[in-house]
Amino acid sequence: MNTPHTSTTPTTMTPSLVLVPGFWLGAWAWDEVGAELADRGFPAQAVTLPGREPGQGDPTTTIEDQADGLAAVVAEAGRAGPVVLVAHSGGNLATSVALDRDPAMVSRVIYVDSGPAADGLVYDPTAQGERSVPLPPFDVLGETASLAGLSTSHLDRFRERAVPEPGPVVGRPIRLDNDARLRVPTTLICSSISAQEILRLARDGHPLMTEVNRLEDLTTVDLPTGHWPMWSQPVELACAIADAATAGVSTGQN
Repeated sequence: MNTPHTSTTPTTMTPSLVLVPGFWLGAWAWDEVGAELADRGFPAQAVTLPGREPGQGDPTTTIEDQADGLAAVVAEAGRAGPVVLVAHSGGNLATSVALDRDPAMVSRVIYVDSGPAADGLVYDPTAQGERSVPLPPFDVLGETASLAGLSTSHLDRFRERAVPEPGPVVGRPIRLDNDARLRVPTTLICSSISAQEILRLARDGHPLMTEVNRLEDLTTVDLPTGHWPMWSQPVELACAIADAATAGVSTGQN
């Protein structure tokens, strides 16, 4: 009797994507990218972190609260299979804390114009003791974050919908002690600063990039534009996220 042949070739599974916005932003910031990802067949869920609820948010929210909220979303998404976490800008803080607690929660993390946070990092020392940190005037913001590619309508929407960032999130040090988080496959999508420059900053010990040197599985992708590529280049960013998310993801099933 012939025995049926069973293929052992792994089949690729499309991971679920959890999209984390940067400071002052809610899930709405990912609307265009989310639609593009859906068109490509990716289940994508954008989150509004605790403390950034529409209106005035909650100035008592801590980074631990935000990590709790993010972990709950990832756990729910993980019921369907692998999860890739995508963090823009200051969304790296809650992402780093959540990964420190449970590095196995995701199959990959993608940082958009950002990178993993380091233990003890205080994102904005001038915010210590502040209840909240509102979106600054754009001429001030543009001194530290490139506004390239953003139209007047982009900026108007940003100003209209921005929520003050809770002071404890940006003004207190984060605590990380699980080096296993550094083994999670990581992609940096570099928009306002090139990958070459980010790697140089990491080698030079820049406090916002120092952990990049310690990552064990790192891929970099250049997407030249400003600091908010989800608005300036949503199609290109969605494509970069989709490519990074499926790198090395397989089920091992027949």
